[in-house]
Amino acid sequence: MTFILCGEALSQPVIPTPLPDPYWVTFSADAAKLIGLKTTPANLPSDPAWLQVLAGNALEVADRQFSTPTATAYSGHQFGMWAGQLGDGRAILLGEIQGQEIQLKGAGKTPYSRMGDGRAVLRSSIREYLCSEAMHALGIPTTRALAVVGSKKTVVRETLETAAVCTRLAPSFLRVGHFEHLASLQMHTEQKMLADDLIDNFYPDCRSSAAPYLELFKAISARTAQLAAHWQAVGFCHGVLNTDNTSLLGLTMDYGPFGFLDQFQIDHICNHSDAGGRYSYQRQPQILHWNMACLASAMLPLIEQELKQANPTQSEADLSNAAQTTLRSALAIYPDIYQAAWETHFRAKLGLLTIQPDDVPLIEALLQLMHHNQIDFTTFFRHLGDLSALPGNKQNTVLRDLFLDRAGFDAWLDHYRARLQQEHSNDQERKQRMNLVNPKFILRNYLAQAAIEAAQADDFSELSRLATILRNPYAEQLEYDAYAKPPPPELNAIEVSCSS
Repeated sequence: MTFILCGEALSQPVIPTPLPDPYWVTFSADAAKLIGLKTTPANLPSDPAWLQVLAGNALEVADRQFSTPTATAYSGHQFGMWAGQLGDGRAILLGEIQGQEIQLKGAGKTPYSRMGDGRAVLRSSIREYLCSEAMHALGIPTTRALAVVGSKKTVVRETLETAAVCTRLAPSFLRVGHFEHLASLQMHTEQKMLADDLIDNFYPDCRSSAAPYLELFKAISARTAQLAAHWQAVGFCHGVLNTDNTSLLGLTMDYGPFGFLDQFQIDHICNHSDAGGRYSYQRQPQILHWNMACLASAMLPLIEQELKQANPTQSEADLSNAAQTTLRSALAIYPDIYQAAWETHFRAKLGLLTIQPDDVPLIEALLQLMHHNQIDFTTFFRHLGDLSALPGNKQNTVLRDLFLDRAGFDAWLDHYRARLQQEHSNDQERKQRMNLVNPKFILRNYLAQAAIEAAQADDFSELSRLATILRNPYAEQLEYDAYAKPPPPELNAIEVSCSS
């Protein structure tokens, strides 16, 4: 693991704090396959010793011993401001199995906990579990959630809550903040080790380049741009896109005050702690671009080193200027990659196979119309496939009835149907394609809240049911139609904060 390679610069050994009287809250048999963990028909580990390991109470199971659990240091920009050293304040890396790092979130204090207690609560652990697995099912790159283990131990947040540990899996939990941390300490040797490990394990194509570290930056930036476009296409809002929450592998990670759009608002804010809207839906692509600029700044010494190898007689000042120019050029590619990915996703959402010059104005006009009419994002796109490409009786159009501005929708629909005529595909084929990219089920806040409240009363059936539904978001699952509905008005304004 990179953290161990870099020694104390990036990690410290830490033993999890035992969780009293642990019990299973939920477990993902699907995620368990990533580490070859055998399960029972009840979808729990075949070896019951895993309960104690995933609670932080033991470090050995069967023939596996996690002898070197660690917590990692990183720095970062939070809400646009340099925050200095941060780190895994409540996350402990147990080890690695089959290329997946196993991390316990909420297993007690670490050297980086500062004033925190190192614990997570049942509420936030369930939200992370559900969203990690839901995002995977949607086809979006993400860390995974293996399990949630609960306890009656109380912890203090805004109120008294019960503690829980969420087990997360990922090929790596490396983040922009790790590069920023080493850069802030001018630890260039360790930066090179970090970059080399990333290339060797996750970006091997970069190694053949004459400038592998520059290519590494470009590759990270490209994955991040594509991730942002995918989020926008499903209406996902992360909530806290600090650089220390931004993956170097292009994964969705650190699920805190996230939310999926219900009523479409281009400036929707899912985190009530984000009063200025820095991390609103519309700003996510821009913010991730900004985060890539922070990564570029942190990687500047590596690029200077590459240029020096190619131009050994060049002055230090000239090398620095050339490196900055090179990185600015590389950073400028991000918007193009994002725009291309965004157009690809939204063309697919509209059932379009070909590319026409007026597609972007057509998409933007629809989103503006949805914004002004506060249309449910997921419901609209799921039902859009039901429309015929042929002019029909607009008075009987189900989607039309969602809009207060029906004349505006009628005008857009005329343009859309004219565009569909250029596709030369029948309605049934188009609907099948659209249903593969427009989910019927997403993790709506009110559904997550219902599962949480039941779990807090020791009833995990709703959590199990919701997880089952979200594993097949594109399927009809007619027996669960109620879970596809927008929130009732009284539950439409559920807010989430950073507290967990």
